[in-house]
Amino acid sequence: MEHDNEDKKHIPIDEEDIAILKTHALGPNDAAIRELEKEIKEREKKINDICGVEESDMGLAPRSQWDLIGDEEMLDEEQNLRVFTCTAILNPNSEDARYVIQTKNSRKYVASLSSSLSPTDVEEGMRVGVCPKFKIMMPLPPRFDYTTKMFIVEDTPDVTYNDIGGCTEQIQQIREVVEWPMLHPEKFVKLGLDPPRGVLCYGPPGTGKTLLAKAVANRTAACFIRVIGTELVHKCSGMGASMVRQIFQMARSKKACIIFFDEVDAIGGARVGVGPYEDSGIHRTMLEIVNQLDGFDQRGNIKVLMATNRPDSLDPALLRPGRLDRADIRSVCTEAGMFAIRARRKTVTEQDFLDAVTKVVKSYHKFSATPTYMVYN
Repeated sequence: MEHDNEDKKHIPIDEEDIAILKTHALGPNDAAIRELEKEIKEREKKINDICGVEESDMGLAPRSQWDLIGDEEMLDEEQNLRVFTCTAILNPNSEDARYVIQTKNSRKYVASLSSSLSPTDVEEGMRVGVCPKFKIMMPLPPRFDYTTKMFIVEDTPDVTYNDIGGCTEQIQQIREVVEWPMLHPEKFVKLGLDPPRGVLCYGPPGTGKTLLAKAVANRTAACFIRVIGTELVHKCSGMGASMVRQIFQMARSKKACIIFFDEVDAIGGARVGVGPYEDSGIHRTMLEIVNQLDGFDQRGNIKVLMATNRPDSLDPALLRPGRLDRADIRSVCTEAGMFAIRARRKTVTEQDFLDAVTKVVKSYHKFSATPTYMVYN
């Protein structure tokens, strides 16, 4: 018996024998099912080859459903649309509403609305498709220059206020100007207070200007757009100003946004005169930033931060009170309101105004755009 067991252990079995054993192990019904599955797969493959199923994720219909002739006839029947921008709406709440549309070359026309659209489909500032009969046929999405997309920092910065050392006063100031109006706008509405539109961070390299901007973006959970001044300097005149317009337009489409211009002295330098050596393109870019600063609500969802290590070289138009500087009579009222909000009060006291005068005059006279008006008695 032991000899027989040893012989059984060493009997060689190849793959063909295993296949034969499996075939005999299956019943007649199992073998028939396998044959049917094989036949179904073959026929399915033939059907797919005839119909022309596209193996892609583009949502294409099978070729058997294509109607190229009908599509060509439809294209011939449709009218070509021109792209306009709706600049104003006349009589918006009536049935006879009219829309003022404008082309790139600043030509303006008055158009009506197609019957297929409702009045709520078209808003001011929207791009629209207009037929030759000057009827708005369809709204179009906003057009962005894709070169400005690279400025967006998609992820919220992981820098916090605790990562910045030795800047307690600066952190408090930037929280009052940027963070509080975005997180608690109702407090400013109750006091009738308009915070500054932007903040200028100045100081030697390595003092934490960029870290401070990232910390504010982290605190407010806002979209963070970081632009380096040298990236807006182009050889072609007008490209820098166009990019600035695209950046602010993109910021308005966000729920909340912080635009950070680093090394702003590259485009915001003081104008020394008009001559052959003056770079008009850079000055146009700077003036476009000034124009955009005056074009949005101070209590809105957009705040502008700028950083430079040469604040004395910036143009006075950029530092005018109400834009980036806070040194004027209105700023005194703003600072007094800040003291009231900091103390969690709903009214402003006389002491708040006295403290505001001391803070504004003594703290901001060094780099003020109007130093002759900052005499402290």
